[in-house]
Amino acid sequence: MDNYAVIGNPIAHSLSPRIHGLFAEQTGEELTYRAILSHPGEFTADVEAFRQAGGRGLNVTLPFKEQAWEYAGHSSARADRARAANLIRFDTNGRVYGDSTDGVGLVRDLGANGVQVARKHILLVGAGGAVRSVLGNLLDEQPAGVTVINRTRSRALALLELFPEAGGILSAQGFDEPAAGPYDLVINGASAGLAGQSLPLPDGILAPGACCYDMVYGKAAQPFLDWAASNRAAKRCDGLGMLVEQAAESFHIWRGVRPETKPVIDALR
Repeated sequence: MDNYAVIGNPIAHSLSPRIHGLFAEQTGEELTYRAILSHPGEFTADVEAFRQAGGRGLNVTLPFKEQAWEYAGHSSARADRARAANLIRFDTNGRVYGDSTDGVGLVRDLGANGVQVARKHILLVGAGGAVRSVLGNLLDEQPAGVTVINRTRSRALALLELFPEAGGILSAQGFDEPAAGPYDLVINGASAGLAGQSLPLPDGILAPGACCYDMVYGKAAQPFLDWAASNRAAKRCDGLGMLVEQAAESFHIWRGVRPETKPVIDALR
């Protein structure tokens, strides 16, 4: 069997082994998929050990996505734009290929939830790696405007510099500045929820029919979704669908087969 894995720290909570196991059952692909715990300073050695043992591909999660992009000898345009990779593929000719599937996972899950990005005004919360990995795909959908809001405005501005092609539709601000709005779609990519913290988002910034989407799922998404409920968001979504959709994109890149995502999302729910 071909061997795959997800590598990160922490990693015990990861749903990826179950997701890819369900994909394999659904498609008849013969593979194994496990979780690998790596530590700071050991990522490259752990990846090489997996590769030398015959590994065919890796998903990469926090905090190693930037290192994965640097490690890959060849990478996709979307990984280069994000300067991060959440997928590594070891090709039979010795090539190491890196890609970023987070953004396409987000856009596909938004579509599955009936949320349109084109011509919409979007507030993107956070300016770290999670936001950087999806911003390019959101811009590809031609929104009316995207505002990146972050605790530190300078970091949001630095993120904008990576996307010069966006022109005037991309802007940045800090939490201490008045939010413009109204926004049709608010996407949380900040890490506050992972620590159980709420975000200092102002009330009254949602347009009628707005959607609020957290890129994480489960308990970590609850503080943001509670804020969305108090502001009467028409739709409130966590990131479980995004996780499954990006995994399906990874599966397709590795195996050439695209699995159905809805049955897997339903099973995980």
